Amino acid sequence: MIPFVQPSSVDIDNVPVPLAFPYIVAFLQGKPQHIDDDFSIRHPPMERGKRAKIFAPFDALDGYGDAVRSKNVIYTNKAELDESEKEELNRRLSILHNLTYNRRMAKKNRVVVSITYYVPCSDENNFAFGIQGEYRKAAGMVWRVDTDVAQTITLGTTTIQFQDITKIESEEHIFDRAWEDIC
Repeated sequence: MIPFVQPSSVDIDNVPVPLAFPYIVAFLQGKPQHIDDDFSIRHPPMERGKRAKIFAPFDALDGYGDAVRSKNVIYTNKAELDESEKEELNRRLSILHNLTYNRRMAKKNRVVVSITYYVPCSDENNFAFGIQGEYRKAAGMVWRVDTDVAQTITLGTTTIQFQDITKIESEEHIFDRAWEDIC
């Protein structure tokens, strides 16, 4: 004869629940059902999209995460270009100016470049404020090169001062040709 062994847990919806669980009776009853009572009238069921807002993370200190991330930025000194690098940048800027003289020519030629430029530190609480900065890279279609008054170049929505530019590159090899002869 096989001895009877008392089970130590019960499987409910494939979840093992120990028999010694003090609230097993309430657990077996399931979720409370409020149909046409005062509670269901005052508290109608919430949609899943709205219910998700309840569990969204709470940021007690607004901007604290951004402040911590801003401290992780590594700032450097601005590198000075020598005369040959300045001449090459001026040559490339004049080529871009000739190719994008006005909006119509900019749309026609669709010159796409990548520019590396220097941005000074703008965080007043950082030790590098006003002293150092960081190098960023912007890529896009050149819309305007203002060589007269503002001395800026506009790539998409980014406007960059000439004095901050350190490198201009293009995959289209537009800087390899002798544009001075053509333009």
